[in-house]
Amino acid sequence: MICSRPCTETVFKESAFRIPGGVSSPVRAFQGLDLTPLIVERGIADKVVDVDGNSYIDYCMSWGSLILGHVHPSIKIAVQTQLEKGSSFGITTALESQMACQITLLMPSIEKIRFVSSGTEATMSALRLARGYTKRSYVIKFNGNYHGHADPFLVQAGSGVSFLLESSSLGVPEETVKYTISLPYNDVEAVKKAFCTYKDIAAVIVEPIAANMGVVPGTKEFLQTLRNETKKAGALLIFDEVITGFRVGLGGAQSHYNIIPDLTCLGKIVGGGLPLAAFGGKREIMDLLAPLGGVYQAGTLSGNPLALAAGLAALKQIQMPFFYETLERKTKALLDPFIHWIDLHKSNVCVHRIGSFFTLFFGVRKVTCQEDLKGLDPVLFKQFYHYLFHRGIYFPPAQQEACFLSSIHSDESLKRTQEVLLEFCEKYLK
Repeated sequence: MICSRPCTETVFKESAFRIPGGVSSPVRAFQGLDLTPLIVERGIADKVVDVDGNSYIDYCMSWGSLILGHVHPSIKIAVQTQLEKGSSFGITTALESQMACQITLLMPSIEKIRFVSSGTEATMSALRLARGYTKRSYVIKFNGNYHGHADPFLVQAGSGVSFLLESSSLGVPEETVKYTISLPYNDVEAVKKAFCTYKDIAAVIVEPIAANMGVVPGTKEFLQTLRNETKKAGALLIFDEVITGFRVGLGGAQSHYNIIPDLTCLGKIVGGGLPLAAFGGKREIMDLLAPLGGVYQAGTLSGNPLALAAGLAALKQIQMPFFYETLERKTKALLDPFIHWIDLHKSNVCVHRIGSFFTLFFGVRKVTCQEDLKGLDPVLFKQFYHYLFHRGIYFPPAQQEACFLSSIHSDESLKRTQEVLLEFCEKYLK
């Protein structure tokens, strides 16, 4: 049991004095949980250890980046080897070509690729490229899909399919988002209506498997409609696979659904735990980027050699035989007893799982879009979170986030987590 965290309290208090909210990204603030945020000192294998020495089984795994777990030997060696040569040059290295080769082989829809440092940079740049290529202005996104914090993506939709928009962040002028159309996720008719209404659509950007409103898969019909409508209209289809890329398989979600997008955004796993992201697609589109074309994109740390070395090491490991089958087995072993319990007792809880990432939704039995989340039970989730946290199990501190397994999660850790999940069911869900 984890009780006292005096060092955590001290560090967080000092951080809050100098850093807004005490954190560098909002979800780390544990809002609504009445808990001092976790302050990590180190990670090892499938656990993180806080500044008080408390150990937690980690199901956040740097928001899905650490598919091999913390401090994997192959990544550690790769980073140390590169560090001896240099950490940053602002000059092209052979590692960029090697990583480009690997990704284009694994994802045939990507003929050329450009490396950046974050998922936000990747989606922002892909959108600029799509607008430059089509010479159009409007972009369609979907409620509950998160594409980073670039201004054009920070919008909320009006009711139904009225397309009324307002920015969802201070500092984002309405003029900035007036060309962004936000529609209900998985709503085929809303997509068709939008294409009938607007003739100046440059692109549709979508998380093929949403992971920022909890794990919510796009239906095959919905994603195929996006492909069909964009082709007919001469617009581009952008798959945001920052999370799903190399998480659901070597070919990403596009391989899972057998749908070929025009552009793909990658992140998380491609950096092996270091800051790296990318966007890529058809050769004729990508060649519009500077220095070949008129769409500008640049970055001093783009293609950073440390991140590329770590990413190459990660991609090598995930291509090992039975890698994804093993991840699938681990995830099923963890969740199946819990799913059986809630089905048996007809509890108002549901579990969404795709491969090795999942979300537990408290208060609803089915989720297909953001609108279904209105019935979520924050009080029950708070009880759940406290129950796990104080027993040394770390889930992402927000109900609408995804949990991730790594290849290093041990059977012992999975068994312990499973026991705690079932204990919670017996105490709070009967």
